[in-house]
Amino acid sequence: MAIRENFTYTDMDLWLNEKRVTEIECLVPDLTGVARGKILPRAKFTQDRGMRIPEAVLGMTVTGNYPVNDGPYDRAISATDRDMILKADPTTITMVPWAADPTGQVIHDCYFADGKLVDFAPRTVLRRVLKLYEEKGWRPVVAPELEFYLTAKNIDPDLPLKPPIGRSGRAETSRQVYSIDAVNEFDPLFEDIYDYCEMMNLDVDTLIHEIGAGQMEINFLHGDPLGLADKVFYFKRTLREAALKHDMYATFMAKPMAGEPGSAMHVHQSVVDAKTGWNIFSNEDGSSSPLFKHYIGGLQRYMPSAMAIVAPYVNSYRRIVRHTAAPINIQWGLDNRTVGFRVPESGVQDRRVENRIIGADANPYLALAVTLACGYLGMTEQLEPTPMMGGSAYDMPFELPQGLPEALAQLRAEDKLRTVLGERFIDVYAAIKDLEHQEFMTVISPWEREHLLLHV
Repeated sequence: MAIRENFTYTDMDLWLNEKRVTEIECLVPDLTGVARGKILPRAKFTQDRGMRIPEAVLGMTVTGNYPVNDGPYDRAISATDRDMILKADPTTITMVPWAADPTGQVIHDCYFADGKLVDFAPRTVLRRVLKLYEEKGWRPVVAPELEFYLTAKNIDPDLPLKPPIGRSGRAETSRQVYSIDAVNEFDPLFEDIYDYCEMMNLDVDTLIHEIGAGQMEINFLHGDPLGLADKVFYFKRTLREAALKHDMYATFMAKPMAGEPGSAMHVHQSVVDAKTGWNIFSNEDGSSSPLFKHYIGGLQRYMPSAMAIVAPYVNSYRRIVRHTAAPINIQWGLDNRTVGFRVPESGVQDRRVENRIIGADANPYLALAVTLACGYLGMTEQLEPTPMMGGSAYDMPFELPQGLPEALAQLRAEDKLRTVLGERFIDVYAAIKDLEHQEFMTVISPWEREHLLLHV
């Protein structure tokens, strides 16, 4: 469900006037999930104005650099540094709760001068996949669960992160999984978060304490993938701002602290018939349908090749290790948290599969696009899954890439994903991730100085 369901430009104008908004943050999610854009006075925010930003804004690394002399990237991104035309999506209009003056924020779609959507923009990639479902008469439903860490402020990147100080005056030193009291340590922060989310209509559901010190998880109510991606995008920004207000950091790094579990974005997904609303993963007698098995088969077949999208950074692969509450393979099982694809116990209409491979650091638009793309390919190609895993999958062999270069090689080689997600998107995305890996390799880590400096 969208943030403002069925809002038009007229509705948006009336809403902005009602809220006495004085300025508007015009946002574009880039490939890393960072909010780019411009801030406009309310009077200059009009439907026909057509705000513009350079196309290359969608072709940057997380450090703000651009690939050079990369053939596919150069063919995708204009050498003239041309503009994109931005158009607001009225269904995403909401307030900026932490702003001093009444400020709105709205997500924009990116268009070329000929009126076509920019094909490598994250929202466009997700829309492309949703269109394939629509053509089959299907409607996917998703529910993200987003893990994150609260940490003490850390202004020196050479120093390890530490858990924050709670209201008791002490930091966590032991595992507090599902502890209510551990969550209550940060009551003032979470009261602000819930207030902000309610003001923004983000439909967050439950909050729990996860395994790691200072690690939390927020769950979203199930709904339309594009609307949920917008809400996750907004939530990440909101949480960081709320944490700063309380003199701490919030991070969605996949593995921010050594010795602690990583953070995931688990995505529950099902598919319903667009006309009847019936869950196509279930037969009328309540049993699982062939399409349900094919969907899982698609996740198993294509998710390893999609790993660079759901584990997008060097740090992401520090999470994918044995016995750390993260999957290392593509097994599936009933109510089994050790596998990549968990099938929760559920009713007939609620039958779904949970993708547990996706990292919290993934761009929500691209993560939802690619997991739905894998399931779509499984259903259309009628792929069969492996036998269901009954025990722990942690001791089985690795079936996922264990580093970004390997993941990028698999992504580039998978023609089916190129077709479903878009050729130019894959070319731009892979070039950016290659450059990020090159940048990482120029940095010497503390481990190298500690163990190699005087020993080799």
